[in-house]
Amino acid sequence: MPDVSTVSQRRAGIGALWTPGVFWLLFMTVAALFLFQEALGELFVAWQLPEYSHGPLIPVLSILLFLRHLKVVPVQTAPVTDRDPGVALMLFALALGLAGKLIEIGDIVTYALILWVGAVLLICFGWRQGRQFWSPVLHLVYMLPLPGALYYGVSTYLQGVSSELGVFFLQLLQIPVFLEGNIIDLGIFKLHVAEACSGLRYMFPILSFSYIFAVIYRGPTWHKATLLVSAVPITILMNSVRIAVAGIIVNYFGLEHLEGFSHFFEGWVIFMLCIAALLVLAAVLLRLRPDRVKLRDALDLETDGLGEQAMRLRYVEPSRALVGSSLVIAVLAISWHIMPTREPVTVNRDPFTLFPRSIADWQAGPQRALDPQVEVILAADDYYSSTITKPSVNQPVDLFIAWYADQLSGGVHSPEVCLPGGGWEIAELNQINATDLSDAPFNLNRAVIQKGTSRMLVYYWFEQQGQRTASGFTAKMQLMTGKLTNGRQDSGLVRLTTPIDPNEGIDAAETRLNDAMQNVLIPLPRFISDV
Repeated sequence: MPDVSTVSQRRAGIGALWTPGVFWLLFMTVAALFLFQEALGELFVAWQLPEYSHGPLIPVLSILLFLRHLKVVPVQTAPVTDRDPGVALMLFALALGLAGKLIEIGDIVTYALILWVGAVLLICFGWRQGRQFWSPVLHLVYMLPLPGALYYGVSTYLQGVSSELGVFFLQLLQIPVFLEGNIIDLGIFKLHVAEACSGLRYMFPILSFSYIFAVIYRGPTWHKATLLVSAVPITILMNSVRIAVAGIIVNYFGLEHLEGFSHFFEGWVIFMLCIAALLVLAAVLLRLRPDRVKLRDALDLETDGLGEQAMRLRYVEPSRALVGSSLVIAVLAISWHIMPTREPVTVNRDPFTLFPRSIADWQAGPQRALDPQVEVILAADDYYSSTITKPSVNQPVDLFIAWYADQLSGGVHSPEVCLPGGGWEIAELNQINATDLSDAPFNLNRAVIQKGTSRMLVYYWFEQQGQRTASGFTAKMQLMTGKLTNGRQDSGLVRLTTPIDPNEGIDAAETRLNDAMQNVLIPLPRFISDV
């Protein structure tokens, strides 16, 4: 049976914690979570993916970092007079969050949620004290998923680097191997370094761990910076070793033995190897110090007194900034949820199954279905893939068009990302000016790609409700503008590809591709609506 005095002390502690300031802080937190519920939904969905499964731990670790830092911050007895920066940041966070809600981009709302956390600290502690807690707030960034375009760009780059390093290790072992894009050719067997093998599922948690490791490390700033940035090369190296070991298993034992290895070395095994490599690096850095401090002494692992620091919530003052911010957030949350929802816009377009077989002098072949895995990654609501030919032209043109009903929720995957994954190397990429048959100007991307001795010329651009652009960023801005003005968020991608015949040269390919493009632009508005 617990001691009566102990129970009384606990009740007294709980009662002392329940102050007007704590009430308004909790009130604002509940109102903010209600307002930013899209951010929470985005996070819960992302945290179910292997790359972001570490996400739920990030807020917990950030709280521990905050309480740990709070131990060296004295209790403020004087009145707090510098809350204005916190109020300004709060207003900015709310404006950003509302903008994200309005255009229905959950990523923006999640960024606003992190800014809101920083604003709360500045309001409660004031600028002079609150700004000291930047590291726990910044750590929250690691719980966010990368924007789609950035994710696929980083993933593709890491796939390429991991593939090249994996092949390099295999060649060191005198294993005959050839790399074609992300395909590791071992002769009889071929390994595809897929998106899941890019190493991102290890890199994100390692980045978070290295951040915390750098914070608790007692040492020079350049040591901390080295530990922080080393997470990326360590993860790439370990992932490349994993790919190389997979190649060794396939080369000597066959594909049937690879599945068990892949399951064993996925997730925590690679993660722990990366952690071990980070600790070894820290030990090496310590050996460079004149005092030769041991690793266990260089890490601030003190956790005593964190509960006592949490009890300092009772010192939060019910300031005008705190009460005013709480009421503003509550009013915004209630107003947003009672506001009538905007009806979704129906886009008037024809499906690609009706795309004409004859386009002026060009004839379209049968429509091709994409590989199921590619189709899932593309995630288009409708697409067209075919080869078009012209009797007077001796080389075909490959035509691909993708249409998205809601491009804001995903993202058109640029050929700049997709082509290298198929083994093509981008030898040249630039933007050029073009005109349609009505002499309306627009710009598009012109790329020369190569695989071995084969070369192709590629044109591609983004279709944005009657606007054409080569820039993915401009396309996003046009989407946001369209969402605000007319409620539409559909988008499309057009790509034309033709071989570069060594006997004709690139000028002939340019003429052929430009002629095909001009004719494709005639029926295109029917299938990617511009009205």
